[in-house]
Amino acid sequence: MQSHVIIGAGPVARATASELLARGKRVRSVTRTGGGELPAGVERVKADASHESALIEATEGAATIYNCANPPYHRWDTEWPPINAAILAAAERHGSVLVTMGNLYGYGPGNHPFVETDPLAATGTKGKVRAAMWEMQLAAHRAGRVRVTEARASDFIGPWVLSAALGERVVPRILAGKSVSLMGHVDMAHAVTAMNDVGIAMAILGNDERALGRAWHVPTAPARTQRELVDGLCAAAGVNPVKIKRLGPAMLKIAGVFVPMIRGLQEVQYQFTAPFDLDSSDFTATFDVKPTPLDHTFESTVAWYRSRRPEVARPAPSS
Repeated sequence: MQSHVIIGAGPVARATASELLARGKRVRSVTRTGGGELPAGVERVKADASHESALIEATEGAATIYNCANPPYHRWDTEWPPINAAILAAAERHGSVLVTMGNLYGYGPGNHPFVETDPLAATGTKGKVRAAMWEMQLAAHRAGRVRVTEARASDFIGPWVLSAALGERVVPRILAGKSVSLMGHVDMAHAVTAMNDVGIAMAILGNDERALGRAWHVPTAPARTQRELVDGLCAAAGVNPVKIKRLGPAMLKIAGVFVPMIRGLQEVQYQFTAPFDLDSSDFTATFDVKPTPLDHTFESTVAWYRSRRPEVARPAPSS
């Protein structure tokens, strides 16, 4: 029985592994440490994803390789190219399907819900890196060297999600009834993609020939404003709506001097200062999968964060 090999052990890897296991697949995880919080039943292998020969060895027998890696945000320009090249080489060597977890950065700023046929017109470094990765994979696919597809999603929300706009910097404060700080305009619509929908999409793309040779948007619920998203989490947590403070450009610039990840956010402020949405109807129509309703995602997010922090297991008064 061939394996479905996942590169990485973060939330995307975990969601993908869970879905593949539920489908009866044999799953292997490849990480630098051989560890990570992954479901029981996942085979673990230690290898550096940027080291081509080591990765080829670690992915031996892979029917599908899932690129769920996530280099440090402020080092995408230096760490993504060798990782992408090594994973592509491994997929080519083994004749594996390659499924990459992407995002919307490659499109650059836009004034409409993105569709998969939109040009990759990013002007920032991070967006250009993601666009170049996909173009390299697609060129290899068109040359007949490897079979590829890519899932693209907006900001993640849900269980296991920590480093996101609605991650560990925000949700624990909501559970405690405390104010939160958000980037950009809080009353601007901004799509968020549920992590369980990411796992489902990745598993589908890795097991359906119709997925190959193009990118797909992960089924995503209709965009809501950041204020509505926070209020939804508050309702799920049983607390009064919390106060929302805006992190403006000047504040981000100051914070970025001390925190590399925040410094990296300055490039993508456009995602939070204008409507930011995606159209996932093509995936929904092709594979008959609908996005999880946001209210359900709010509930699962709150439940997961409370399971990690027993001290906030009960609703706290608003402040």
